[in-house]
Amino acid sequence: MNRRHFAKAALAALPASSLLAKPNSKFGGVQIGAITYCFRSLPSSAPELLKYCTDLGISSIELMGDAAENFAGAPQSRPAGFPGGRRQLTPEQQAAMKKAAEERKAWRLSVPMQKYKDLRKMYNAAGVNIEIVKLSFGPNMSNEEYDYVFNVANALGSHSVTLELPTDEKFTQLLGDFGAKHKVYVGYHNHTQVNASSWERALAQSRYNSINLDIGHFTAAINGSPVPFIKANASRISSFHLKDRKYMSDGGANLPWGQGATPIKEVLQLMKKEKYKWPANVEFEYALGEGSTVMAEMKKCLDFCKDALA
Repeated sequence: MNRRHFAKAALAALPASSLLAKPNSKFGGVQIGAITYCFRSLPSSAPELLKYCTDLGISSIELMGDAAENFAGAPQSRPAGFPGGRRQLTPEQQAAMKKAAEERKAWRLSVPMQKYKDLRKMYNAAGVNIEIVKLSFGPNMSNEEYDYVFNVANALGSHSVTLELPTDEKFTQLLGDFGAKHKVYVGYHNHTQVNASSWERALAQSRYNSINLDIGHFTAAINGSPVPFIKANASRISSFHLKDRKYMSDGGANLPWGQGATPIKEVLQLMKKEKYKWPANVEFEYALGEGSTVMAEMKKCLDFCKDALA
């Protein structure tokens, strides 16, 4: 079965109800979505991720790139049976990893973009937009590989790609240049290593460098509200990640929404009031309670957003 037929078959397998009533997670004019990282503990092929979205009524996503590349037929980036994490590899394992990386690079530079267009068509037909894609790429790639990443974003209909905020100014300049070339924003994501000035250099380098603001991590990092930062940088934000964390001074724990220090409701109401158009994506990271499921907790997060924007 080729990829186009597979896409049609996957779409046909979705519940009829999800096709009749397409998902809509825009509440009060604010586009709520999810990063597919939320479903990391579940089977995560592209068709499976699509079904989770339609079951939950999610109409906008940030797609983790492995699902997209696997759908397009990518070879494994890590040989089967290799240890994960930071374990020391033997010389033989290092050679095998190098070979796998070379094979993946060769595949990336030869794969037809039509495969990603088929993936976009499958998602769009079910009512889900892939607004952002997060693919693995770094400062040592060739120019052809950078073009590949941005070409994938365009094929998927994504307005931006995301990655962790680099400290290398040459790298952010390079990415900003490629973003301008392809008319795709580069959204730099934060953990707790940031403060209010952390994006300044990248933003000054290119209008296509932007902020993918994780409001939970940011709240924890600065021990305060992200609202002033959002207001000051609204023209340069391309997306949000939503989660609830305590301040780092109080341990910084990820918590069920409403139990931490992150003013999620206030931020969403600000988006509604100011008519900010970037998507705000749920990122489920707190521990599952006994007897609960990822899908149940995701529904709680989406309901939280809906109630906050009522």
